[in-house]
Amino acid sequence: MREAIILAGGFGTRLQSVVKEVPKPMALVNGRPFLSYLLDLLCEYGIRRSILAVGYKHQVIKEYYGADYLSMGLEYSVEEEPLGTGGAIKQALSGVETDQIFVLNGDTYFNVNMEELLTFHREKEAETTIALKRMYHFDRFGSIEVDATGRIRGFTEKRYQESGYVNGGMYVLDKNYFLGLQLPAVFSFEHDFLARFYPEAAFYGYPSEAYFIDIGIPGDYEKARKHFNSTQ
Repeated sequence: MREAIILAGGFGTRLQSVVKEVPKPMALVNGRPFLSYLLDLLCEYGIRRSILAVGYKHQVIKEYYGADYLSMGLEYSVEEEPLGTGGAIKQALSGVETDQIFVLNGDTYFNVNMEELLTFHREKEAETTIALKRMYHFDRFGSIEVDATGRIRGFTEKRYQESGYVNGGMYVLDKNYFLGLQLPAVFSFEHDFLARFYPEAAFYGYPSEAYFIDIGIPGDYEKARKHFNSTQ
C-alpha cells in the first residue's frame, strides 16, 4: 500500500491569534508549513501518492505544493461545500487505487511506524485501525477503550481523565468496507462512522508511544515549533 489521504481542509479557528488567512495545515512551524512535516513522514515510509482533501482556501495549498513533493505525487480532492471529515474522505476515495489506505489528519503529527501499523491492521483483518496515543491528565480529547486484542470497545466524550488512549489522527481504512456502507455525502468520520459502527465492525486500535502533537490551539502550536526546531 503506497497511497494516503490527508485531511487538509481545516479553518484553524482556534489558531487565529497566531495563524491568519491560511488553512490550518499551512500554519508555519519554523518557517515551513506544518503540512510539510506530514508529507516528510509519508515519504519516509515510501508513500508514492497522496490525495489532499482540501476546502478552505485550497488554492494556497495547491499553489505551494503543486503536483509533487519529493518522491511523492500529489493530487487534490476539493470540497466545493463543507463535507465534514467523513464526507471529505469519501470524496477523496474516488481517486484511490488500492483497497487499503492511510488517512491522516492535517493538523496532527504522530510519528508512528507506518509499516508496523499496516502489518497490525492486516494481521487483525481489521476494517479500520486507529493509531492511539496514551495520554495523562488531559481534557482536550475524548478517549478510546480497547480490549486485550486491541479491538475497540468504546468511545468516551471529552472530559478530564487521569490517563487514556486518544485518537492520534492516523488511520488505516478499508476502502471497500467504508464505501459499502452507503454513507451520506456530508458526515463526521469520528462521530458518524467510528463511534457509530464500532460495535458491529472490526475496528482496532494500535497503541504507539511515538511523538504526537495536535496544533489545534496556540499552546500546542508553540510546542510543535519547539519540537521540530530541536529535530532539525
